[in-house]
Amino acid sequence: MSYEQFLGRLRVLEVGDELGEYCGKVLAGLGADVVRVEPPGGAVTRTYGPFLDDEPHPDRSLYFWHHNLGKRSVVFDLDSPADQERFRRLAADADVILDSCPRDYLAERNLLNEGLIHARISPFGDVGPWRDYAGSDLVHLALGGVMMNCGYDPDPTDGYDTPPIAPQMWQAYYIAGEMAAMSILAALTYRLHTGRGQSLSTSVHQSVSQNTETDLPDWIYLKQVHRRVTCRHSTSSARSPSIALTKDGRYVLPYRTYVRSQGDEWDATVELLRKYGFAADLDDPKYATDHRNSDEARDRLAHQINLLLGQTLFERDVWREAQALNLPWTPVRRPEENATDEHWLQRGAFFDVAHPELGRTFRYTGGKWVTEELEWPRGPRPPLVGEHTDEVEAEWSVRGPSRTAPRPQETVVSPYGKPFALAGVRVVDLSWMLASAGAGRFLAAMGADVVKVEHISRPDRMRFSPLGACPPGGRAERDAAVGPLPTPVYSGDDGSPNRSGSFMEINAGKRSLSLNLKHPESRKILENLIRDADMVVEGFSPGTMTRMGLGYDRLRELNPRIIYVQQSGLGERGSYGQVRTFGPSAQAISGMSDMSGLPAPFPPAGIGYSYLDWFGAYNMATAMLAALYRRDVTGLGCHIDASQGETGIYLTGTAILDKTANGRDWSRYGNRSPYKPAAPHGAYPTRGEDRWLALAAFTEAHWDAVADVLGIADQRFATLADRLRNADALDRVVARATADREGFELMHALQARGVPAGVCQTAEERVESDPQLAALGWLVELEQSELGRWPVKEHPTWFSETPTYIGGRYDRSGPSYGEDTDDVLAELAGLGPDRIAELRADGAL
Repeated sequence: MSYEQFLGRLRVLEVGDELGEYCGKVLAGLGADVVRVEPPGGAVTRTYGPFLDDEPHPDRSLYFWHHNLGKRSVVFDLDSPADQERFRRLAADADVILDSCPRDYLAERNLLNEGLIHARISPFGDVGPWRDYAGSDLVHLALGGVMMNCGYDPDPTDGYDTPPIAPQMWQAYYIAGEMAAMSILAALTYRLHTGRGQSLSTSVHQSVSQNTETDLPDWIYLKQVHRRVTCRHSTSSARSPSIALTKDGRYVLPYRTYVRSQGDEWDATVELLRKYGFAADLDDPKYATDHRNSDEARDRLAHQINLLLGQTLFERDVWREAQALNLPWTPVRRPEENATDEHWLQRGAFFDVAHPELGRTFRYTGGKWVTEELEWPRGPRPPLVGEHTDEVEAEWSVRGPSRTAPRPQETVVSPYGKPFALAGVRVVDLSWMLASAGAGRFLAAMGADVVKVEHISRPDRMRFSPLGACPPGGRAERDAAVGPLPTPVYSGDDGSPNRSGSFMEINAGKRSLSLNLKHPESRKILENLIRDADMVVEGFSPGTMTRMGLGYDRLRELNPRIIYVQQSGLGERGSYGQVRTFGPSAQAISGMSDMSGLPAPFPPAGIGYSYLDWFGAYNMATAMLAALYRRDVTGLGCHIDASQGETGIYLTGTAILDKTANGRDWSRYGNRSPYKPAAPHGAYPTRGEDRWLALAAFTEAHWDAVADVLGIADQRFATLADRLRNADALDRVVARATADREGFELMHALQARGVPAGVCQTAEERVESDPQLAALGWLVELEQSELGRWPVKEHPTWFSETPTYIGGRYDRSGPSYGEDTDDVLAELAGLGPDRIAELRADGAL
């Protein structure tokens, strides 16, 4: 068995459509032997564009290339008894079946096998009133709330004259695919030690609905409603810095976080402006007071930044000078501009893959992270239709190596009466903010003991986030409110560090240990915890752990089997190692921000929340679980250097291939669907203020139903080719027909006819009235020791044998600061009450 990669050629059968292809791509990148089971003629996704040299052909789809790099292809007609038997023979020695077929498709054909992991990805899940509704990338981003966070500023009357915008390139399926991959890895680890397989079910709708960042806690805790703003966080107030236009029509993101940081970015920004003669009156003494946090001051600062950047060229890279002052500015790049950046090439975020049959080499997005011990697989190139049918049948006729390594399991039973998948795993969690801290919550939900190590001298700033801040009167005040509550006044570090609902959501199920790592005794305690841990994870600036004397070499001395996973904005290795980012600034430089919006001359709309914070957390959890599986097979730990930037690059879809294969620069296409042709395809106004319905008509049957329900009869739109040619006129006609209709009634009428359609839902609608999310149990009520009982987002994948529980083994929301210090020190460090009291008195705790 080869363990040159994480999964050692573990065997995966992938069957279905675009819902599962990203997940299969991730598993192939981790070293699994992923075999794509295709029908005669090839998978439907081979018909999606763009195409090499713009010539449609099953073996020239750049969409298929991107999502199937490293996989093999077999062709079976699964309606044929003979081919069903051939599939069963492969399934008999598979480890995973990745299934995005219609519900019961494989079971009705008796194609499933006991003992393996059967991982289903479906549009809406397998239970609930919408379980048979039709989905699409656009419709899921609408119903899941992403679109109501993304778009352009309101007009001067505070109304919207542009629709909500869906981030482009299949992001709904990427979100669900990452959650499915993460869950498969946990199920494989459980199977490794128990020999027991299980069924998994991931709902795209639930996955996407849980992905938005700030609108949910603001609604849950304060009944605040968010509004779309250009290329920055959606917000209840719609006031914050935006992107700035350069002299040559490009954009820079001079980002300023909504979370107050240690030190103030104001002074550094004014220093940069002063250097170029744009400080104006910003040296006025009034700006040395708290007035600098007022709306007037923020607007004044933003105006001067816009003046500076408006007189410079994009290539001047003023953002680098800002970074030298510790400001998290980044350029808004097109995705293909990263493909020649030396930093990303050093990290293997791109690599070239040969296509021998074409006599050409093409640049692909590469690894999701850097691992010194393991090279990310650089191929083989995507398969031709059925290319490996004989080869795979011959290889898989020989049973693969045993995939079990039984060991005594710690028995921890979830509230569902079943074991946790990761009951024996312990994580020393040095993370902070969402992008790294969010990873541990998923392992805690799977039963791991995740111990968050922190100290008030340098706290996780999310503890003081104004987003989802708990009202003074708690749940009772919120439930009694008839309108939005004001955000509680920030009280500084002297106030309670336990009032942020966002922090509690991000850190659900963890324990909190207060350790002052500047104290030598605390350092000894931390090292002792690491000796018995499975993982150390952190989200510090690159190089911090080494400066603390806890680099990977030292961690391996303490524990040769340790897994060390770090996450930063742009990664430690490479020329950007010291660049400071937050989610939006990583989105800007990775190309993600430019991949959301209407076509030029509109600016990028961006993604209206820290998409790469949550996706960075998903990616980090996937890395942790992949490393755990490999460690439990081989006994070998590893070091993973992950970044939000790479996470974003991995999600830029076929834009890189379209540039390297066709020479075409990326250009935005709004809510249309150029690569899987559909018309109409967009967000259309419905009755009410800022109410919108997304719909997608891919087939003539879809259009016939849309035309019938909306009462449209127009020969200009007779065929799909006609509708695509007259897309602007079609959008106007559809918009007039939907404008006076109630959105949900229209959605259900279209869905009854099989048309993918969905309301652009708000946070309020997802939390309070979405019956499908309620049926899936997407929110769980958890107790928090200071805030009381509040809803927390559950893991979006259902496990038949080891169901997740977001409250973890301790059945609670996030921890109050240091609330588990005594218990952890007694249980894991063997310290008695007197010694703990001495350490506390000496400032070590």
